Amino acid sequence: MGLNKAAVLKVMREVFQRIRFRHDPYSQENPFRILLLTNRDSDNTGDQVIEACDISLIRTVMKNIGIGSLHFTVKSCAAAIITKRYMETRNEDLLERARNLISECDMIIFGGAPLFNYRYQMFYERTALTLELAQEYGKPVIFSAIGVEGYDEDNPKCQRLKKALNLPCVHQITTRDDIDSLMKFKAREDLEIRKVADPAVFASRRFENFDRNKSKNNRRVGIFVIRAHAFLDNGVDFDEHASAQMYVKLGEELLKRGIAYEFLTSGHFGDEAFLDRLIVQYGISPARCRFGINKPEDLARRISGYDAVVTARLHPSIVSFSYGVPSIGLVWNNKVSYFYESIGYPERIVEVTDGGVDVVRMADQLEAIMQEGVKKDPKFLRSVYETLFDGIKNVAMPNRKINCFTYEKILKVMKPTIGVSEEEADLKLQRKSRRTYRTYNELFDKYEASKREISELKKKLEEK
Repeated sequence: MGLNKAAVLKVMREVFQRIRFRHDPYSQENPFRILLLTNRDSDNTGDQVIEACDISLIRTVMKNIGIGSLHFTVKSCAAAIITKRYMETRNEDLLERARNLISECDMIIFGGAPLFNYRYQMFYERTALTLELAQEYGKPVIFSAIGVEGYDEDNPKCQRLKKALNLPCVHQITTRDDIDSLMKFKAREDLEIRKVADPAVFASRRFENFDRNKSKNNRRVGIFVIRAHAFLDNGVDFDEHASAQMYVKLGEELLKRGIAYEFLTSGHFGDEAFLDRLIVQYGISPARCRFGINKPEDLARRISGYDAVVTARLHPSIVSFSYGVPSIGLVWNNKVSYFYESIGYPERIVEVTDGGVDVVRMADQLEAIMQEGVKKDPKFLRSVYETLFDGIKNVAMPNRKINCFTYEKILKVMKPTIGVSEEEADLKLQRKSRRTYRTYNELFDKYEASKREISELKKKLEEK
């Protein structure tokens, strides 16, 4: 009995795969397994863009080194595989999931999550613990385009992180920003350290199916709002009222110049809460505000339709750069300055100070950069791919001589995403909602505790 057309095509595909990947030592039954750890669960869609671009870059690398699509897996997880409960209790039973994930993979790639944060976050300890488990199971680790939060010789948290980063399991660390600080973490001669582009520079290719057409008649600027106390929390004397006034006055100045604009966020619920306050307390029209940026393609879609962007959050700047949309970065953290220096536009930042921001000058700058546009250096853009290629190849195919794809080849091979599924979109919204409710409950508990304390103090005063 003859084979039907579908069966013939299947056999032909299998033969083609065998010929094309004849040196591929892996199989469907025994694939090369990558555990990708990112900040994928963040409601900041910039972090979700990183995850999507990391996955796409890794898949391109696998094709580059000759491992067939059926012969490898990429398991993407939130970087916090060490749970909060374990951090609080140190109950070994709570490490079971982390142990399973690490023991069942062939290599670990950390991609862009806040893994080095130690000053006012606990992620450094989670990173250190993850590395200790990787060392225990003998799993190679690379860090790709990590943000670095400085270096402090006298800070025990920083030194705890340094010790873990120099474990033999760590093969490579690359950063998108503070290479000078990262070099201070290095204590092993054989530990490869480099500065690279952020993976989100490939966002325009990854999300090209979601591009929005620019207006032919009007220039349009997207103004990304950041949470009320972002500047204060990072040592900049620029409070909530000052931030609100800056946004309001910038909008008014753009309107005078006939430039359309809209306020939005990259999805963080704290940013959205402040955007709502701009409407309620500062009179910004709801018609000029965009809420509900909950998926990475939402962020890409909005940015692709702008002629310029103003943002304090870093990833709207990076996605804008990817789309060739010029942007101005409001500096609240050194990573903003580092990025604009790396792309060759160090002048496209605004230092936010207690003296305020000159919105007229900012509007002048916006008009200028809309004329200038954006130029890209393919060598810089390729750097994040090149280091991923080296890191993965040296683990998966250490004895094969393979040339790294050119920038043009990377773009050709990389496949655009169809976006997240409806189910995943619902899960993202659930996670965001739960974080919002958790924050509300914590504030409510503090409010109730304060009321009780005030009541008790009043009673004591009355007794006296």
